[in-house]
Parts: sequence; C-alpha cells; structure tokens
Amino acid sequence: MKKVAVAQVSPVFLDKNKTIDKACEIITEAGKEGAELIVFPEAFISGYPDWVWLIPNSKGAELNELFIKLVENAVSVPDMSTEKLCKAAKAAGINVVMGMHERNIETSNASLFNSLLFIDHTGKVLGKHRKLIPTGGERLIWAQGDGTTLQSYHTSIGKIAGLICWENYMPLARNAVYESGAQILAAPTWDKSPNWQISMQHIAREGGVFVLSACMALKMTDIPDHFDFKKLYPEGREWINTGNSCIVAPNGKILAGPMEAEEGILYAEIDLKDIIAAKRMFDVVGHYSRPDVFKFSR
Repeated sequence: MKKVAVAQVSPVFLDKNKTIDKACEIITEAGKEGAELIVFPEAFISGYPDWVWLIPNSKGAELNELFIKLVENAVSVPDMSTEKLCKAAKAAGINVVMGMHERNIETSNASLFNSLLFIDHTGKVLGKHRKLIPTGGERLIWAQGDGTTLQSYHTSIGKIAGLICWENYMPLARNAVYESGAQILAAPTWDKSPNWQISMQHIAREGGVFVLSACMALKMTDIPDHFDFKKLYPEGREWINTGNSCIVAPNGKILAGPMEAEEGILYAEIDLKDIIAAKRMFDVVGHYSRPDVFKFSR
C-alpha cells in the first residue's frame, strides 16, 4: 500500500514568493504524514485568474494591469521557485505535481501556459505538462500547449501523468495518457461541480487508473481588496470556489473526499494491484483496444 495526497488549498493570491513558501509547508506536512505523492490545484502558483469570467475584453487597461501582475508572479522552469519546491520535495521524500502559471522562457518570456510541474522524491524535475486547450475566457490568458508533454513519468510510487481541468474531457488526450502507461492521473482543476466528480469516476474506470483531482479552495477574503474585479462578485458571497477535491480508485470508488468549502489535505491508501484487477475485464489500451480498426496519429 502507498499513501497519496491531494492539497485543496488557496494560494497567496498573485504573490509567487509567499505561495511557494506555503506550498513548501504543505509538502513538508504531507511528507510527515507518510504520503509519497501530493497533487496541488490548477494554477496554484499564484492563483486562478477568475477575472476572465467577469471582465469583458473591452476593458483593456484593467486587463493589462492584471496580466502584468500575473506574468510577474508566474514560474519559469527552472528558476528560484522550482529550486525551492525541489528542495522541499527532497527533504520530505515525496513526489510533487504542482499547478502553476508558466512563462514561455524559450521565446518572448511574456506569454503564459497553464502547466503542471512534476518533481520526484529526490528533488529532481521530471518534466512539465502544458494544458492543450484553455477553456473559454481562459484563452485570453494562456497559450496552447502541444502534444509533446502528453506523457507519464516513472516515480517511486508508480507512473504518473497529468491532465488539467477540461482537457480531461478530451478522449484522445486521455487515450494518449493511458498509452503512456500511467497508473496515477493527476487532474488539477478549477471545476467544483458534481458533474466533474462524475467524470473523475468515469475516467478512473475507463483508464484503470487512480485519479487525484485537486481543486483550489478560494474565499473572497483570499483576494486582496485592492483588486477592483473583486467588486464584481455578488454581495455577501463567501466562497469563490468551494473545491470538491477527491481521490478515486480504478474501479470508480471514491477513496477520499469530496472535500467542500474548506482548506485541507486529502489522504488515501492505494494499491497498484487494484489497477491490474480493474483491467482484467476492460483494458482500454490493452485487450479491449482495436488498433486495427482505429487509426490516430499525433
């Protein structure tokens, strides 16, 4: 049996350094609890840009100011932020999947990707995954990733892959992850809906994988008052996102969660043999696949 964790936590909104410090504390805590893997929410460093659903694109000056702040508090791979995360992972002896805004340092250094960073228990960066298609208003913030990051990584706890939020709804993206041999799917998200949980259970059964869905818990008080878009929320609102993170077994059973309207860490014990049992009757990229019938390329 192996212990895994999902962090349903809020960032220090648009403050990279303080968010990194908080992440390191959580990594340390999960390591002390015996977890061998922890998954953080989508865009945890340094906060989900929820204003894309509130501010029209005609408000250029306001959007420019927010985007500048977002880029300034994004992560470059590598940088001092990744070094701190790697040191924390190594000290805790835990594998980490971290959601973040990532700067495109390979070219302009001024565009952003919605990315996952994979760090192993020795503090080594294994790789990253960039979200293929930002959803709706998110396309005003994030560039599109490419298929080269659709892979899984060998770790001390098993083969880990990740898909971000609604790209989990893309059948071919899921299939690429399954074909990579993933045993654990990290599924960081902003989606707190009951339908999302249903999808997580379906994906776990479809792929015969453990699914760790990490959603950010964010309250109105987590956003500093000097951000004007905060005034656009309904009066009296307490939670911007209630979370509903969960951990799901390959048979679709929920092992932990959903956690609602609170910050915390979910833990679950997993047995990789359950993957083999789940695939006895249905192995989507094994005995139940028909590569002679379906031809796809990427």
